[in-house]
Amino acid sequence: MPVTGKPPRRLRKRAEFLAVRRGETRRGRLFALEVLHRGDGGAPRVGFTVTKKSGNAVRRNRIRRRLKEAVRCHAAGDMAPGNDYVIVGRSDILSAPFGQLAAELTRRIRNKR
Repeated sequence: MPVTGKPPRRLRKRAEFLAVRRGETRRGRLFALEVLHRGDGGAPRVGFTVTKKSGNAVRRNRIRRRLKEAVRCHAAGDMAPGNDYVIVGRSDILSAPFGQLAAELTRRIRNKR
């Protein structure tokens, strides 16, 4: 699978995450994707969230690591400039094959329901 050159920048501050909540939400079985068009032509930014409902810290970190790798390897090239993305992971990610996770993420980012 192709690995894109430069990974998207990260969302770090709570205010940035809250701002993305005003945008569009694309729900799926494995995760929810929140997208906000910032209106500038800057590099895309991405943030990852996993709630405590998903399990203990070990499970949440495994979910987050799988999401980060899927973005890095497959979905970073599909992210549009000037957009912010927040990916809210669910516990089903741990049982899904990585190829399915990557395909679903790419499909949601491209906005194909």
